[in-house]
Amino acid sequence: MKKIVFSGSMLLVFFSIAYSYAQKENTFNRGKGLIEIIEKSLDQSTIQYKFLKSVTPEDRFPKTYEGREKGSVTSTAKNWTSGFYPGTLVYLYEYTKDKGLLNEADNKFTFLKSQKDNKNTHDLGFMMYCSFGNAYRITKKEEYKDILVQSAKSLASRYNSKVGSIQSWDRIKSLDGSKYWDFPVIIDNMMNLELLFFASKVTGDESFKKIAVTHAETAMKNHVRPDYSSFHVVAYNPETGEINSRETYQGFAHNSTWARGQGWGIYGFTMVYRETGDKRFLKTAQGMADFFLNHKNLPKDKIPYWDFDAGQPGVQPSFNYNAFKYSVIPRDASAGALVASALIELSGYSDKEKKQKYLNAAEIMIKSLSSPVYTASVGENGGFILKHSVGNLPKDREVDVPLSYADYYYVEAMLRYKNLGK
Repeated sequence: MKKIVFSGSMLLVFFSIAYSYAQKENTFNRGKGLIEIIEKSLDQSTIQYKFLKSVTPEDRFPKTYEGREKGSVTSTAKNWTSGFYPGTLVYLYEYTKDKGLLNEADNKFTFLKSQKDNKNTHDLGFMMYCSFGNAYRITKKEEYKDILVQSAKSLASRYNSKVGSIQSWDRIKSLDGSKYWDFPVIIDNMMNLELLFFASKVTGDESFKKIAVTHAETAMKNHVRPDYSSFHVVAYNPETGEINSRETYQGFAHNSTWARGQGWGIYGFTMVYRETGDKRFLKTAQGMADFFLNHKNLPKDKIPYWDFDAGQPGVQPSFNYNAFKYSVIPRDASAGALVASALIELSGYSDKEKKQKYLNAAEIMIKSLSSPVYTASVGENGGFILKHSVGNLPKDREVDVPLSYADYYYVEAMLRYKNLGK
């Protein structure tokens, strides 16, 4: 037999090919079982949303479902949640290529597009970018781009240069009713910045991006605690920019960590890093993610309680909390879905150790949410996909119910995971 002699360069090529093949194999094998779960869940979600369409009035937007006695709750286009239903339809169309789903989203756009001129809300990112933004990404319709740019202008009108932030709510009473907040900014507002980044990219107008970056810097400084937990609300003096108070409106206590608020921060700062490349935002996103995942009160299935500190010794609630009513602390599937989606993106910007940590956590979250514990049977749950979310427990609203944004981020998380490496 003839002896084969490999040169150094030949060996290098051989090992490069072998390594590349092994990497592909590892990527495939790592997620093979979960990919099957995701595809089954996306198929079921599509059926469920066709049912949801059939029970939703043409000019209304699905919000939640309160059981067979109370039934479905819908909203007008003005509600902050209005963009999630059409946004989920677009995602499901992206998976199925079923044009009926895209047509239904387009029908909702007829009612939603008027909100491009709404200067009374900071939620235009949720409302317009989750809907029109996803649709534009797929269709490239100029009409959608124009609507998004006008929406960004409306959002930017709420920016105050003295504060360095976009005002979240108009003047409102604090949770305990003891004071008014003249210029409240909530951690949720990080999510609306993506609309501004989009507007800068398609128009070349850097002013949108500058507002977004300044808002993110202010939030990083004032919302994020030294341990990378987060305050829900920071109330400012709009005349001076000084902080009047740091409080909560939807969490357990002013010094607690509201789970979905932490998720808004993880997702938001990850997105801002993507748009800027500024490592300060990456460090903040990773710190907030590590706080979430390392918390002693995070359940094994990684779907958090609505607040990490709810009912914990030494933490005093900031509202009239009924401990007997909530002897079992409610979970929040919307926070789990949101964080799962954020972690998948964050993993792509992280070193090997953190990348694996974030992907492993996201895998567990998706598997948990895809189980019968959280996923409703077809035809049940009012047509919504997930069960067991919490909207606003301190106001006793939407506790242990499905929510449109839980579905949106769940479907987004599954598609992000399915498309890893593409």
